[in-house]
Amino acid sequence: MKILLVDDSGTMRAIQKRCLFKLGVSPDDVVEAENGQVALEAFGADTFDIVLTDQNMPVMDGLTFVKEVRTTNKDIPIVMITTESERSRVIVAIEAGVSDYLVKPFTPDDLSAKLRKWVPLNV
Repeated sequence: MKILLVDDSGTMRAIQKRCLFKLGVSPDDVVEAENGQVALEAFGADTFDIVLTDQNMPVMDGLTFVKEVRTTNKDIPIVMITTESERSRVIVAIEAGVSDYLVKPFTPDDLSAKLRKWVPLNV
């Protein structure tokens, strides 16, 4: 399973990667991006099974990134992982094209449940 992991916080990416590795995802199958612009370039250069993206980032935020991805790929699962839990923010994210929503802080089990919902895991 190839994952595009998008978050401006290196610490948050490290936490998510640790969770992914515990779920059996290979380090070689996780591509990191620190903002939506870098993620968009990575998305155009490779094939992914799922995208995990933050919402609030510099350069290009998560919502703009999602909208850009959806212009070329309507099917890839995109999970927005953010501290924004207000109902109105969730609705805006879903309207932008996210497949699912996960609020920080989350547990490894929460992340596992979202992944299992959208892609097959080998564990």
